[in-house]
Amino acid sequence: MDLSQLGAPVGPMIRVHGGFANRMYRLDTDQGSFAVKELNLGDRRWTYHGEDVFAFERTAFAAGIPMPEPISAGRGTLVHRWVEGEKVPEAPVSPAYGFEIGEILARIHALDAAWSAGPVEEPVARDWPELAARAAATGQPWAEELAARVRTFQAIARFVDTCERPGPVVLTHRDIQPWNLLARRGRPVVLDWELSGLLDLSGELGSTALSLAKGPGLDGIEPAVFASVLDGYAAGGGVLPPSGPSWFAHMIGGWLGHTRWNILRCLAGVEAATGPGLALSHESVRDGVRGLPVLFGRLGELEELLL
Repeated sequence: MDLSQLGAPVGPMIRVHGGFANRMYRLDTDQGSFAVKELNLGDRRWTYHGEDVFAFERTAFAAGIPMPEPISAGRGTLVHRWVEGEKVPEAPVSPAYGFEIGEILARIHALDAAWSAGPVEEPVARDWPELAARAAATGQPWAEELAARVRTFQAIARFVDTCERPGPVVLTHRDIQPWNLLARRGRPVVLDWELSGLLDLSGELGSTALSLAKGPGLDGIEPAVFASVLDGYAAGGGVLPPSGPSWFAHMIGGWLGHTRWNILRCLAGVEAATGPGLALSHESVRDGVRGLPVLFGRLGELEELLL
């Protein structure tokens, strides 16, 4: 993508590490600082609707949603104005921060934004026995752990595939997690909109509220933080959907698909030109193989957060 419209560079473009799916760079020019994201289009888990996503971002920014200004979008590159802020750790946020995130979600869901594409859906794969066999045959370091949990992963896939979603379906960010947020003077900034699309409301709220109420595992969940997100959503004019397991189906399904995607990258055994490096993919697989069964096993406890 031609970046000359961003001004004359005042230094080299610098890689910013930490992305789970794409690659990010910072470019400083005489016209300011920009975040240049190189999208992984080679082995995406679903079709990327770039024009719709960029238009949605522009609508959200114009409406005052706290987010980086979207500058341009090409086939494989997104450019936003760089935003300074503090990273949000993977730990319970303050109730005030959670409340504001809930309000932001209500504002996003109320936007008058066009979306010409259909729902962003990833087919639920059932090939876990085959993946485990391939992992063992190729000597993957996590192969034994995966083989021991194959039946659990099959059960997780069945749950994600058959869990009833009560609706409504909303056009939304779909991935508000700590690593997609900044804190600027203590207030939220929402990053990384490229997974935007249509989603069942309960899945969006459950995923967001739980991710902000916990640390890396499921110990130490703060019910007050979880509730603050929902209180903020209601205060912002949103209507909460019925309680049930669907609140966590999107989060579980997303992690399941992310784990499988990284398994396939590890089985390929090469450093891909885009997306995460091989070492990060192995780390993501280990996290998923160990963490997903725990999350699924505590589904009943998580539903108590909705009472």
